[in-house]
Amino acid sequence: MNAQSNDFTIPKSWRYKRYYLYAFATIFTLVLPWITVNGNHFFLLSFDKLQLHLAFIQFDMQELYLMPFLLMLMFLGIFGITVLGGRVFCGWLCPQTIFRVFYRDLIETTIVGLRKRIKNKQQEPDMSLRKNKIKKALAVMIAIPLSILAASDFIWYFVPPEDFFAYLGDISNHLTLIGIVIGVALFLLYDIIILKENFCVYVCPYSRVQSILYDEHTVMALYDMHRGGEIYDKDHNKNFTKQKELQAVTPNAECTTCEACVTVCPTHIDIRKGLQLECINCLECVDACATVMGKLGKPSLVTWSSDYEIVDRKGKTKYFRPKVIGYIVLLIGISIILGVMGSKKEHMLLNINKENRLYSTKVLPDGKIRVDNSYVFLLQNTQKEKMKFYFEIITPEGMKGKVKILKPTKAFEAKPGVRKKKIVTLSTTDVLVNSSRKDSVIPITIHAYAIDKDGKKSEKISVLRKSSFIYPKESVLKASK
Repeated sequence: MNAQSNDFTIPKSWRYKRYYLYAFATIFTLVLPWITVNGNHFFLLSFDKLQLHLAFIQFDMQELYLMPFLLMLMFLGIFGITVLGGRVFCGWLCPQTIFRVFYRDLIETTIVGLRKRIKNKQQEPDMSLRKNKIKKALAVMIAIPLSILAASDFIWYFVPPEDFFAYLGDISNHLTLIGIVIGVALFLLYDIIILKENFCVYVCPYSRVQSILYDEHTVMALYDMHRGGEIYDKDHNKNFTKQKELQAVTPNAECTTCEACVTVCPTHIDIRKGLQLECINCLECVDACATVMGKLGKPSLVTWSSDYEIVDRKGKTKYFRPKVIGYIVLLIGISIILGVMGSKKEHMLLNINKENRLYSTKVLPDGKIRVDNSYVFLLQNTQKEKMKFYFEIITPEGMKGKVKILKPTKAFEAKPGVRKKKIVTLSTTDVLVNSSRKDSVIPITIHAYAIDKDGKKSEKISVLRKSSFIYPKESVLKASK
């Protein structure tokens, strides 16, 4: 078979594009936990401090209503990517794939030379040879500190680096943390050295989910049987092993039966069989076929396209179809909701509960009756420094200034991250409601706020809480005299 055109150029390798993405993802995930804005991280789910940091904004556990939206974004994003690009997440973004490629292609093949060729992933090294055992041991020794680093990086999204290293200095009191790091590191070593791509094939549930998400326009690695010839029958039995046999039946078949696309596959499949759940869309087979066919002046028989375009030959792949647009709309909508809800974050936490006793009365020296209502304030300062807090009472129209704060009489301090319990008493000497039948429930709003360095109300650290002031009926007031 002769080359058809000297003008044909072999396209750039998908494998190197993946390497660049892996390097970027690795550096990004390692650096991100160290970046803070006003002491807040981009993402941190701290069970130790009961906090969620999102986009450099701190939320406390009482504000975890945001987590369902984050999970919806993650799952809908992955499902949307699958509808559009098949199992591209597995081949290009999945941490398991990245760890495995780093170990197999970088450590075993490039650094220690245990594997001879990156393009041959089917043939395992002969471990009966002493030199291969030494190389294997060396590869594992290199992988151990990298696995510990990866495990630590994983933990940094739950225990920030500044706390993580402080805890390492007091190991005896943080054995659970050390155990988790070691456990994650050991799992990574088991995964990339022993389990390998079997994780993708047998363990990961995503491969089972993807089959219900695919449609005829989903982009994936596909073998063009119209050009290459049908190597397998409908029952997936192999018909041909040599090019001569194939061309005897299909004279125009272009497949050379070199099986370069087979030997390079990390999940050990033959892409010429058609769609298989084990395919992770790494596009190694596309590169392999492009290299072989490129030498013959022809485009690759394995391409990243859809059934609609390659198998059924109905026309061009439709990327922006109703299903994909639906996912985009959902993701945008959830992002907007998340942004709006996040923008309404309160910069102090306050719960207000009335005491069991509805009210108390007291006759003053001037003969007036004072009615007291007591409340339990549970306040938490979510800022980084100690602050002073106070509050004011907002009453209905016509009662302004009639309900006053009996105690506390001055602002009180609250330390960062510590819940402070404060008994608050509101009182009035005015007749708010003159009812002979029952006690009256008067709706009030409590405006709690921080006091800045200038002694003024903070506009940022301010919350409003609805409550009620119970005013006794007329008979109770008369009995008090």
